[in-house]
Amino acid sequence: MKLYYAPAACSMSPHIIAHELGITLDVEKVDRGAKRTENGEDYIGIVPKGYIPALKTDSGEIVTEGVAIALYLSGLKPEKKLSPARESAEFIPFLQTMLFITTELHKGIGGLFAPLPEEAKDMIRKRLGARLGFIADQLKGKEYIYNNQFSVADAYLFTVLNWAPMVKLDLSPWPVLGEYQARIASRPSVREAMKLEGVQQSKAA
Repeated sequence: MKLYYAPAACSMSPHIIAHELGITLDVEKVDRGAKRTENGEDYIGIVPKGYIPALKTDSGEIVTEGVAIALYLSGLKPEKKLSPARESAEFIPFLQTMLFITTELHKGIGGLFAPLPEEAKDMIRKRLGARLGFIADQLKGKEYIYNNQFSVADAYLFTVLNWAPMVKLDLSPWPVLGEYQARIASRPSVREAMKLEGVQQSKAA
């Protein structure tokens, strides 16, 4: 399998998941501006949406969207229990957590990378406060975001929260988030993924 990625982007989440599962991925970096891979291929020809990440499976299928990639990878080794079985009662609550991260946090924090007026960014940060407060409440007294067991949701949440200092998003009002980031960053899988991408853990998280 091959993972198309960009350093520090949301593609770090499947990197972490693969390391947790003991799955070796071929990786190819993508220039998101030029839409070309490091081997000189036209990325739009591979992934028409142009989004990062994308996973090329052993059968040649292209899987896009971070949540879908996370669930695809975890499904390859269900015994590792990085996500609940789809037929289980736990799956829908778990999926709700994943979708909250992608729609309310990923899109919000990611939007701060856009060349917007500072007033617009301040409005986004204000809206994010309620979402971050919700996640902080979910983490109180727990080590991990879902069912107090490391899952693909933690790989995703860690990746998104790690963008905070890059976009001047202050997480200090929620100390539990900083504690969470430090805890997840200490996992070997996370260290390996960050080393591969040349990324450091944010100091402000």
